[in-house]
Amino acid sequence: MSRIDILVPDDNVCSVHMLVAKRLAEKGHDVALVGVAAPGVQWPLGYILRLERKAVQIRGHDLLEPVEGVELSRSRPDAELRIDLTGVMLPIASPGLRPGFAGSASIAKAARVLMAGGLPDIEIILDGERIARAAPMVDSRLSILRGLNDILARMCTLLVDTTDHFLKGHKARSEPTGRAHQCPTNGQLIGTYLLSTIPRQTAGAAKRLGFRLNRWRVSYRFHNGQTVAATGLLAGEPWIDLPDDGDRFYADPFPFEWQGRYFIFIEDFCHASTKAVISVTEVFRDGAPTVPRVVIEEPYHLSYPQVFSHGGQIWMLPEGGSGGDLVLYRAESFPDRWVRHSVLIPDRELFDATLLEHGGKFWLFATERDGYGSASDTLVVYYAQALEGPWFPHRSNPVRIDRAAARPGGCFVRMGDRIILPLQNGTDNYGGGLGLADLVELDETKVRLTLPVPILASAKRPYPMIHTLNSSDHLEVIDCRAPAPRSALRRVV
Repeated sequence: MSRIDILVPDDNVCSVHMLVAKRLAEKGHDVALVGVAAPGVQWPLGYILRLERKAVQIRGHDLLEPVEGVELSRSRPDAELRIDLTGVMLPIASPGLRPGFAGSASIAKAARVLMAGGLPDIEIILDGERIARAAPMVDSRLSILRGLNDILARMCTLLVDTTDHFLKGHKARSEPTGRAHQCPTNGQLIGTYLLSTIPRQTAGAAKRLGFRLNRWRVSYRFHNGQTVAATGLLAGEPWIDLPDDGDRFYADPFPFEWQGRYFIFIEDFCHASTKAVISVTEVFRDGAPTVPRVVIEEPYHLSYPQVFSHGGQIWMLPEGGSGGDLVLYRAESFPDRWVRHSVLIPDRELFDATLLEHGGKFWLFATERDGYGSASDTLVVYYAQALEGPWFPHRSNPVRIDRAAARPGGCFVRMGDRIILPLQNGTDNYGGGLGLADLVELDETKVRLTLPVPILASAKRPYPMIHTLNSSDHLEVIDCRAPAPRSALRRVV
């Protein structure tokens, strides 16, 4: 058991401080919150956060929310590590860790980057040297409160993991941090919010009023081997859109060929609902599809219906992260009747879990939301000797925290000696792009993926924002973001 002192402002203890302490204690460390004299959140940022708390809701707890009645300790001379969460770069005894936000110790710097429409990275500093860094996903680009919650959530994930590895003697590669950026002034915060954030919020509200922005369209085509994974291009045979009735959208397509017939399993989201179901359409050789019909529905949201055959059976591993379990389904009467077969990984919020058989084992690549923050930036890997498990977390988890290279966007593709995984790029927004990464090393001790190479669009059909790519022997499918006018606006137009 290692003794850790966490330094926090004595008059501004927040939920994020409590979360870091709780998670380190759960890993077996002796943790104390030590109060020191340090300024809290700057008043313009505090005012903005209070204003937004009245207007928006966030999943989980507000990590910047003040916590009353916390018993703070004195600094312990025998502490083996000190973590500075004051945001002011206090001089502390070595070894000392602190988080950094866009090159500054202050969360106000991250807030100003968000206000300007940017995305702050985070880092962990050990005695002046950077030993870990991450690029967290920010789901809402128009709310400073939500954005900071996403940033702090991944700071906590990275800090706890880095701290635990350091205290266990795992050496991390260090690099100089460069010149530290100053905390923004009150005037800079006010000016950026008034001149950048409010105009973007106004424009965003107008767009949401007239359009359904988070809407997707599924397209497909038959191929002769020249797939997108092979060429890196969306060009080639023309794509055929899967029509919807305007009151729903389809996304996350997975093709499956069975007895000479061609099926596409999809996420089916009705705008009047709060969750999606899994549906299937059959596609004929002339390109004509059947109307999608529901095959699986649960009390929670379902998507990413990965369908595959194994051991003489047909299986489906859909995403049900909001349900808390990763559930394997078996086809009782393909393609319409499916039964819950087993829970592969319980009590985890896993998203877009993608299966791979490699080296005599089964592997799952997914993103995980650990109760806070985005579901699209933290890559984790699990492995098992058999499909039904038991499944074990990889020792490298989290493999990476990267909004541009973590969340799977389709099945693994084997091309000769290469194993390719489509990965979503959320830099511009969720579903903003897709890239192809090579899996170059995978065993029980190591996971190594290259950075994804972006898929290039066709001049004829640009599809600038795709977030799923899959193919079978003869059929290839994608989806793309396709905003559409809301019903009232459609009637006017």
